[in-house]
Amino acid sequence: MRKSILWHFLVLMLPTSILCQKIDHMVSFRDMQSERYFRFNYDNDFFAAADRNYTQGYALEFVLPVLQKNPVNFLFFKPKDVTFRYGMALEHIGFTPDDYVSPSIQFEDRPFASALMLKSFVIGTDTMRRARLSQSFSMGIIGPWAFGEEMQVGIHRAIGDKIPGGWPNQIANDVVVNYRLAYEKRLFRFRNAISLQADTAVQLGTLFTNASFGMNTTIGLLDDTFGPKSGTTKFSAYLFVRPLVHVVGYDATLQGGVFNRRSPYTIATADIERFTASLEYGAILKTGTLYFEYTRASSTREFETGSSAKWGGIKIGFGF
Repeated sequence: MRKSILWHFLVLMLPTSILCQKIDHMVSFRDMQSERYFRFNYDNDFFAAADRNYTQGYALEFVLPVLQKNPVNFLFFKPKDVTFRYGMALEHIGFTPDDYVSPSIQFEDRPFASALMLKSFVIGTDTMRRARLSQSFSMGIIGPWAFGEEMQVGIHRAIGDKIPGGWPNQIANDVVVNYRLAYEKRLFRFRNAISLQADTAVQLGTLFTNASFGMNTTIGLLDDTFGPKSGTTKFSAYLFVRPLVHVVGYDATLQGGVFNRRSPYTIATADIERFTASLEYGAILKTGTLYFEYTRASSTREFETGSSAKWGGIKIGFGF
């Protein structure tokens, strides 16, 4: 009974209580109709003809029934009458200022930063309420040990681009421990052509502490991401759009780690934009066992002297 009450409390409170998850592979329109799958997620500002702010990110994502035995899962809230799938992901994100070539600190621009994390997650589907509850727990490192410099320098050398020179000024090494909870509720669906969902999330931890609220819409030939997983090879192809508003508490990629305060350069707390907005849109094609996506995204400035950001991404997955 208590779990049922708590579930309804979350449903009612999340839309009114709610930063941006750069690689969000758990949102409903990215669902894969399989109990076992692998997906590669890759973001880069190259897709938006830019090279600043959120410059690159990737995630290697696995969902397998055996991961139900992951001891981290005891941290997650599991209401009754909800079907769960269990997964793990290796994630890396990197950020640079506009002038990434200069070895000097770029004051009034964002600092260099990168983070590497191992994430455990569960995706819960409530087929009766047409709702989705996703949770994740990440542990890792922010700073030079995350190898952001080596990765960006290696890519730029391989493609013959300008070599970044400011990574010695990056956010210092610190621990990453983060929890995220997201809730979606279907608001409207017209046959298999249009679907609209309320979209809310909250993050707590040493990397990001923030919240978001908005909605996502899909249009095209849709599958039922809030229904039972059929395991069929049904073909789906659709467009999506996802506007969100964010309330920012803490961002270690701007403000430095929580425990290690010796970063060469950070953004002052007073200069952080506490309210930001983002827009994500793209196209997805699924065959039941295969998944393809192309995404474009943009966000408003994250600190007073900063600028808006644009990037793009691809996702390729297969079920087995």
